[in-house]
Amino acid sequence: MLALILAGGEGSRLRLGEKALVTVANRPMLSWVIDAFSEAGVEPVVVTSHKTPFTRNFCRANDIECIDTEGVGYVEDMCEAVMMSGEEGPLFTAAADIPCLTAEIIHSVREAHLTSGKPACSTWIPISLCEEYGMLPRYREVIGGVAATPCALNILTGAFVSEVQEEEAVLLHEPGLAFNVNTREELAAAEKMFAALRK
Repeated sequence: MLALILAGGEGSRLRLGEKALVTVANRPMLSWVIDAFSEAGVEPVVVTSHKTPFTRNFCRANDIECIDTEGVGYVEDMCEAVMMSGEEGPLFTAAADIPCLTAEIIHSVREAHLTSGKPACSTWIPISLCEEYGMLPRYREVIGGVAATPCALNILTGAFVSEVQEEEAVLLHEPGLAFNVNTREELAAAEKMFAALRK
């Protein structure tokens, strides 16, 4: 199975250069996400753009496959990367700024997708977890009767990337998924909690 890790944005809110290369626990956030997928037996492919030349160079220097897109936006780049990959079956998509992602979480999402029989799967966590760790969710929806926010970790079917796909909404009580790093405050929170959350 393939995982497209989106790393083509400017990281303008964080203002520390290319966001995927900002470090948590002395390593680029992108490295932690790549490792989690590799440990889960999923092939990581990093999606870059003209906005992230250093991220592209990092991938080349570390023998990590990457796909270079137009850099229009997260969804547009994701769709372009899926088509460029040639993958028609299920594949993961993920943001590069979720450094607390683990192989165990990936296994859970993949199992939920397989069990559902649906072409797509989205991952959510309770908003209460975000608030507990000082994170500020930007989108809210009720999933299974719980106020939740999406986690930038999804599965979709490549052949249907240009269509709206029926999806299984999976609610996980995983504190590590609360740390979608977009601001310096969120980076500080992720740095503080990183070791505990990846045990």
